[in-house]
Amino acid sequence: MTIYALSSGPGVSGVAIIRISGSEASNVITSLTGKEISQPRVATLRKINNINTSELIDEGIIIWFPGPESYTGEDMAEIHVHGGKAVVLAVQNEISKVKNCRLAEPGEFTKLAFQNGKINLLKAESIADLISAETEIQRLQAVKIMRGRSSAKFNELRERLLKILTIVEAKIDFPEEDLPEENLKKIKEDSFSVINDINKILNDQKVGEIIREGFKIAIVGPTNAGKSSLLNNLSNREVAIVSEIAGTTRDVVETHLNLDGYPVIISDTAGIRDSKDEIEKKGIKLSLKKAENADLKLVVVDAKSTDFRGFLNDLLKKDAILVINKSDLLKKKLDPEVSKFNHVLISLKDNLNIDKLISKIKNHLEDKFISEEDILITRERHRQHLLQCVEHLKNFSDKNDKKDFDKGAEDLRLATRQLGMIVGKVDVEEILGSIFNDFCIGK
Repeated sequence: MTIYALSSGPGVSGVAIIRISGSEASNVITSLTGKEISQPRVATLRKINNINTSELIDEGIIIWFPGPESYTGEDMAEIHVHGGKAVVLAVQNEISKVKNCRLAEPGEFTKLAFQNGKINLLKAESIADLISAETEIQRLQAVKIMRGRSSAKFNELRERLLKILTIVEAKIDFPEEDLPEENLKKIKEDSFSVINDINKILNDQKVGEIIREGFKIAIVGPTNAGKSSLLNNLSNREVAIVSEIAGTTRDVVETHLNLDGYPVIISDTAGIRDSKDEIEKKGIKLSLKKAENADLKLVVVDAKSTDFRGFLNDLLKKDAILVINKSDLLKKKLDPEVSKFNHVLISLKDNLNIDKLISKIKNHLEDKFISEEDILITRERHRQHLLQCVEHLKNFSDKNDKKDFDKGAEDLRLATRQLGMIVGKVDVEEILGSIFNDFCIGK
């Protein structure tokens, strides 16, 4: 089948790009324009007409990409027309009249590129990440993966396992031949070397996934400390309801921010206190869970009541900034206990020291995101394949020590398969759907 879709953004725009890929792509263009296909990769001005009546729909640019030298590896064309909704719908309606043409599914163009060997799975995922990137650090990570250094590393690890497998299978094919001790030793050393390299990759503090998904910040603390006001201040808009009534926030309110290029998901949570209200108690339970799973906690307290016993002390033990609000009401010196914590004194009412708080947050983000190693894992899928690879290699090592080469070879094959599934070196039909469904239609 030949597929087509709007590849530029939806809505009214100056220009809209409709992409077509498949064996009928040239027929679509000649039917719409009444002229022969233009030279490859040359922008050509053409009148685009109704197929049956020759009535003019629009005048636009046609670019022809003959396969296999195209994005999808098939014959492909792009029609650039004016970006009005009626124009786009009219052109798509005419394309649908051509036999064996249908609207593309989400990510289908990139899926074709993968299936036709134009890109591997990691590059396909990085394309999706680049499209959805909202901050500079997300864009840079996607570009880094697109360059192929991660693919090269996983392929290199896989090749090392294949070499070990070659030696083991030779022993299985010729059982009467004794495997030299140095070969047995080398097999063991090489397999442990791969395990160590994978463990180094896994020990990444999930930086790649955090950059892709967003750094999780939870605003927690007692009631009426100013948590919702802080969320609104950082967001520069009214995200949460602010009230002097204690317990106003009962559920988690989340918003996505771009904090000087860093992707952040910031959550306002219910005030923590003893409560008999069942709904509020559930909100408090959610607050504590959100704090537990956060990469950073902003523990907001009232400057007049800084009691660090109980839950406050627990919240401040790790990955936390103590935010002491309402400093404008402070009549005496702060409790000396405060100096033990990473803290900042602010006043949301007077907009005092908010810049210092943001600076502290950014410093925490920089410490988290800075990594000398190349970021290799950007999805949980990658991590699970690597963990399973290590598990199979450990099983292989046990069987190798017992000289049970038949079963050991199967463990090696399974380990190799796990690495192959990251870049698409093996049959990965079972995971293609979940990957390409994340794409927009037209990509």
